[in-house]
Amino acid sequence: MRSITIKSIEQFSIAMPFVEKLRTSFGEEPFKTAVLIKLITDDGLVGWGEAPVEIHPGYSSETMGTADHVLREFLIPALLGQTVQSPTDVPALLSHTRGHPLAKHSLEQAVWDAWSQANNLTITQAFSHHLPAGNEGRGAAKVGVSIGIKPTIEETIAVIRKRLGEGYARIKLKIMPGWDVELARAVRAQFPDILLMLDANSAYTLADAEYLKQVDDLNLLMLEQPLGYFDIYEHSKLQPQLKTSICLDESIHSADDARLAFELGACRIINLKPSRVSGFTESLEIYKVCVERGAPLWIGGMMETGIGRAANAAFASLPGVTLPCDISATNRYFVTDLSEPPFELQPDSTLRVPAGTGLGVQVLEDRVAEAEALWQREYPYST
Repeated sequence: MRSITIKSIEQFSIAMPFVEKLRTSFGEEPFKTAVLIKLITDDGLVGWGEAPVEIHPGYSSETMGTADHVLREFLIPALLGQTVQSPTDVPALLSHTRGHPLAKHSLEQAVWDAWSQANNLTITQAFSHHLPAGNEGRGAAKVGVSIGIKPTIEETIAVIRKRLGEGYARIKLKIMPGWDVELARAVRAQFPDILLMLDANSAYTLADAEYLKQVDDLNLLMLEQPLGYFDIYEHSKLQPQLKTSICLDESIHSADDARLAFELGACRIINLKPSRVSGFTESLEIYKVCVERGAPLWIGGMMETGIGRAANAAFASLPGVTLPCDISATNRYFVTDLSEPPFELQPDSTLRVPAGTGLGVQVLEDRVAEAEALWQREYPYST
């Protein structure tokens, strides 16, 4: 395989209007925001990456401000001029900076994109190259849709009916205390046969165990991250009390976290967000842990632009990803994305993975400039 040498790196802070905002237990973001990376090799290849950071430290402790600062001052200088034999070299090159996984992910994704192009591979093939034989991509990713917290149960049911009509085969409901069991019961009464799951985003404590047992009669696919953001131990005390499978999301930051969670019986399923674990190198290690244990795995989304969505969909097409993923079609989020072609939902509730080398999508830099201008207009003093 050919190495690449990194000649230059640009970063762009962007904002984009949502088609529909998503409210969770920790709030609602007014725009889709991100810090984008454009990496150019000495051969003139261009790789793109995305740090799906938000304005507020809600889901993640990282924000637009922290990502801009850490990338500019520490992470980008560490990669400039480096010759990379494999994208899996990147974590070691960035290891002098602790934390900041979303920012690190953006650079590693850009390297995966450029390295794949240099070796005439799709990014899916690049991932498979770093896995044992038999882990070739399937060409499509099975997906579902996430529905945020609405003002009423009736409005929630109306949105579910709309999404089912569009062809989504799995529905995820965001919940929080006061908006949980009654909602889920009403939805299950209306839709007795749909694939349904609940996502708590760490809104409960172990003291709520008896209350949470009420979800066991709802035939749920899973209950996602009911307890603390970093917690594995207390989830290991909750899972034995529930028939419903617990899925860990926020608690899993590494393959070691995944091993610990399975050893302690803290969960049966993992939601892997590549950006949350610093990039695809660590994602591949978590993937291997799940495959070795036969554990269900799916890929979560952070409402990425087409840049991040292309990479996530490629990873989600790997055969060890066994459950529908949170990587919905482009029109679920944006009227106009930053890249072409858009991701469209297929009749079998899948997204096709782009077939070109690297990410396989064309990033339109005039649209990036428009999104950068919107960020500067709305938040001129934020960075």
